[in-house]
Amino acid sequence: MLQTIASVAPSPIALLRSRDVAHPERAVRRGEIVPLRAGVYADTRQWEKLAPWDRYLARVHAVAVARPDALFSHESAAVLLGLPIFGDPVVVHVLAGPGTTARLVAGVRIHNGTYDRKLVQLGGMLLTSAADTAVDIARTRHPAIGLAVADAALRADPALSRAMLVALNESRSSKRGRAIARWPLHNATPLAATAVESVSRAALEWLGFPPASLQVSLRSRTGEVDRPDFLWPELGVAGESDGDLKYDGRYGSPVEILKRQWQRDARLREQLKAVAHWGWFEATTVDPLRTLLLGHGLRPVQPENPAALFSLRRAVAPAAPHRVVPSP
Repeated sequence: MLQTIASVAPSPIALLRSRDVAHPERAVRRGEIVPLRAGVYADTRQWEKLAPWDRYLARVHAVAVARPDALFSHESAAVLLGLPIFGDPVVVHVLAGPGTTARLVAGVRIHNGTYDRKLVQLGGMLLTSAADTAVDIARTRHPAIGLAVADAALRADPALSRAMLVALNESRSSKRGRAIARWPLHNATPLAATAVESVSRAALEWLGFPPASLQVSLRSRTGEVDRPDFLWPELGVAGESDGDLKYDGRYGSPVEILKRQWQRDARLREQLKAVAHWGWFEATTVDPLRTLLLGHGLRPVQPENPAALFSLRRAVAPAAPHRVVPSP
């Protein structure tokens, strides 16, 4: 089934073809351009300024330029759809028809199997739907990454539900893939407003802390409504997981953001005992998050999952995902 959608995330930099550059081999040797695919280049200075996830988006567009018939899947479909990408995955993923041998060729991973996926067309590019992309990633990546992408897919498409993702996974043929995807898909929710919240939810469960309510509206005495990312109402504790990502300037003056946060925290403390703040580092390196929450009065209600916590550090600690939007 093919669905047409209006827009796709554009390449963050201009892509150059061989015909656009005089003597491209010499330009590469001089360091003026960077080869992204055979016959597709980018200006070196622009490339070096890109965040890792934007470099990956440019790589995917470079493959689309070189192979206009490519059908993108996994992280490559995710980045085109605006779903979370962790660092620069480097390898571009495409689907081929039944009977094709799965293989990795020059940085492009070719997967077998288009027959069981819904496809969308974005600006002339073909890719798997948000639902199929979320299920593909949940079946093949770390559970915290699968959870972040599934949460984002539910946020992006109100017509999509957790039950639909679960059913889609169960309809796939690989028993091992179904088992891997069950935890992230059964726990997916559109209430997690950012990928940092999604990863934090995974870390909190594996640390053994009690489940929190998400995005609960609390009205202050003066009428303002605040929605903390996490709330443990019986303990009087709220949690905010945007942390350091708010203060790098991308969302405005850090001074003004800190002022608004102080005011918001003061309103929340009218009804709560404490407001805990953490960022990407604390959520993914785990130990600081545990110490922070214990210091705010939370206590584990089940044993920790050491294997899951160790794999979380290895899978997502090096780089934050793109398009993290802070809570209002």
